[in-house]
Amino acid sequence: MTPPPAPAVYNLTLRRLASSTCAWPAASLALPSSYGSSAPSVLVAANELGVAVGYAVKGSSSGGPYRTLGFSHVDPESMAIVRNAGLLSSNTVSLTSVAIDLDGTTLKSYGIKSGTIAGETGSGGEFVVSFPDFFTSTTPGTVVAF
Repeated sequence: MTPPPAPAVYNLTLRRLASSTCAWPAASLALPSSYGSSAPSVLVAANELGVAVGYAVKGSSSGGPYRTLGFSHVDPESMAIVRNAGLLSSNTVSLTSVAIDLDGTTLKSYGIKSGTIAGETGSGGEFVVSFPDFFTSTTPGTVVAF
């Protein structure tokens, strides 16, 4: 984070630590930065198909409160992004969970919001984003507000 009076910038980084139980050395991956006084939300879930990272960031120091929901499939060995998916919100949005369903391939993320998320159905201050076959396809996610 940058010190005031400049606009705060949160530089998000996914890190893999070296350990005796990890087959790969320490590594890191830069994720999108976030601007503003509110800290971004970043959550991680993983299984044998990969690592799923969900985040809510404000991509610019100017403009309104618009935030982007981002979801990345990260290869744990190479620490490279395999897939990125983003959804724009008309106002503030925060993730409260990121999880892989019992089928092992569907990514679900819950959160709270004000305004709307592009493509959402339903209405309300909470939402769920579902990505079927997140690790094996580029099928877009669906957003249901409630």
